[in-house]
Amino acid sequence: METGLKIIQTSKKLHQIDIKELSIQISLSGLSFCILNRSTNTVGHLQHVPFDKKLTPFDILERIIATLDDGAVYDQTFSEVLLIYQNELSCLVPKPLFDEAHCADYLKFNAKILTTDYISFDEIPFNDSVNVYVPLVNVNNFMFDRFGSFEYKHASTVLIEHILKHQPLSNVPNIYVNVNEHHFELVVVKDYNLVLSNTFEYITKEDFIYYILFTIEQLKMDPETLKLKLMGTITEGDDLYQIVYTFIRNVEFVMPHHKFNFIEEPKAAHNNYVLLNSFK
Repeated sequence: METGLKIIQTSKKLHQIDIKELSIQISLSGLSFCILNRSTNTVGHLQHVPFDKKLTPFDILERIIATLDDGAVYDQTFSEVLLIYQNELSCLVPKPLFDEAHCADYLKFNAKILTTDYISFDEIPFNDSVNVYVPLVNVNNFMFDRFGSFEYKHASTVLIEHILKHQPLSNVPNIYVNVNEHHFELVVVKDYNLVLSNTFEYITKEDFIYYILFTIEQLKMDPETLKLKLMGTITEGDDLYQIVYTFIRNVEFVMPHHKFNFIEEPKAAHNNYVLLNSFK
C-alpha cells in the first residue's frame, strides 16, 4: 500500500486594497469634493456645490455636512483627507522675515480680520516664503470629529507651489489666472521667481480684465510680449476669454501636470487645477 502526503494546491485570488484620498475645497463660489483612488490612479468622484452668495462659516459647515451625509460615497475610509481654503484672507511673507507671533499683523494690511479669527500658515519651500491665512475653526473641528487626523492648507499655497515647480524656461513674464465663478487668483512669475500673488473678486467681464490690465500696468509689463495662462472655469470663446484675448496677444490654457484617470472626464483639462493638484 502506497502511503504518503498528498498536497492539494489551491489558487488564491489576491484582492487589491483600494487606497483612497479625499480633498475638499472651500471657495467663495462654493464647495468642491474630489476622491482619488491611489491604487488605480483614478479620480472616482468629483462634485461641485455652488453658492448663490457669500456664506457665513456656519452656513458653509452646514453645506459640507449635508453633502457628506448625502449618499454612501463619502461613507468610507480615506487614507488621507485634505481641506483647502480658497479665500482672499491670505498673505505671503518672506520666510526670513516671518515671525509666528505677528501673523495677525501681516494679514491686517491686506484683509479685514476679526480679533477672534484663528490664523494659520503654510510654508512654501519653492520660494522660501510663508503663506499666512484664516481657516474656519468650526469646519476644522468638524473634520477632525468626522475623519480624525487630516491636513489643511490655503489654495494659493497649492497654486504657487505647482506653478513654480512646473514653470517652463522663459525669458518673458508669465501671468497665471485661475478663474472661479466670482473671483480669480492671479500669479505672476518671471525668471522662476514669484513676483505677485493676489485674489480679485469680479462681477462683470470688465471687472475681470480691469484687474489683469491694472496688474500688468503696475508691474510695467508689456501685454504684447507677456504670456497669459488660464485655468479654472473659463473656456475658449466665452466672454471672459474673449475680452482677455482682445487686450493680450499671447493667451493659452494651462494643461494639467497630474496623470490621473477619470471615471467621468472633466469638461476641460484645465478645470479644477487647485483641487486636482492638491494630492501629493
